[in-house]
Amino acid sequence: MTKLKREDIHLISRHSNWSEEGVQTTLKKSVYTDVTTWHTFLRLFFISLGIGFTVAGILFFFAYNWADLHKFIKIGLIEGLIIILTIYVVFSKIKPDIKNIILTGTSILVGVLFAVFGQVYQTGANAYDFFLGWTMAITVWAIIANYGPLWLVYLLLINTTIFLYAEQVAQDWSFIFVCTLLFVVNAIPFVAFLLSSKLSKTYQAPIWLLNILVLAMVSFATLGILNAIVDRYNDYYDPFFFVLLFLTIAAYSIGMYYGQKQKNGFYLSVIPLSIIIIIATFMINTTEGDGGVLLLVSLFIIISITFVIKNLINLQKKKTDA
Repeated sequence: MTKLKREDIHLISRHSNWSEEGVQTTLKKSVYTDVTTWHTFLRLFFISLGIGFTVAGILFFFAYNWADLHKFIKIGLIEGLIIILTIYVVFSKIKPDIKNIILTGTSILVGVLFAVFGQVYQTGANAYDFFLGWTMAITVWAIIANYGPLWLVYLLLINTTIFLYAEQVAQDWSFIFVCTLLFVVNAIPFVAFLLSSKLSKTYQAPIWLLNILVLAMVSFATLGILNAIVDRYNDYYDPFFFVLLFLTIAAYSIGMYYGQKQKNGFYLSVIPLSIIIIIATFMINTTEGDGGVLLLVSLFIIISITFVIKNLINLQKKKTDA
């Protein structure tokens, strides 16, 4: 039997003689959070908090005692801790959620290990090398664990690696090309997570992770297009601008359709906001900030945001009445 949602219960109660007591009982059973769910949430929350404070404590330990520790002790301590935690995760019989939380904390310790190694031997490597090595080291963990927070750490490392590589090595890459590359890099896992959630019954990608990827894609698309508008005399004819523009139009169209179909307010607010910013910037830049145009842009922003809010309110009403 499909679990009833709050909207379903309210709809049934309005069109039937269902008693108020029965409605409240069903709400408590199917909608409201019970004691067991709260217990599970608090247990995972405090475990995550404990792992986070432990990692922070290790960082401060090395920072405070750096001058007094021998280099083999510095590297040996962190390596030993990573090995012990990994063995514990693999061979212990604790719950998978707790294993994944510990593994996420261990993946951060891998970054600490690379940082300690770089400080001890002064390798002189670029900053992107540090994040690239960190990313490669936890790739297998991210794939096997298939855990949302660990995927978030992994994707943050990939984005940071690409950005630093473009800044320190590939300085001939245009800003628009970097934005296009980062847009694609975030779009690929988003599509993969979305398809896996639709096709697989065992794994459902966390909504918050999908929303973060959408926010990253929208941010890079907006920044790239704004750069082309503001610096149009130099980068406007960059071929990757047209690639980014095509990808943005396609992604925004699909996102708006998907958001309308799924009644997802996040898609229907983030994407229109990006479009409003782009159009307003284009209007201001092409007229070089004329006073009358600024008034027109202000009216455009007010009307556009009002329309978006009205659409979201209507969407919420449809979800309630459906």
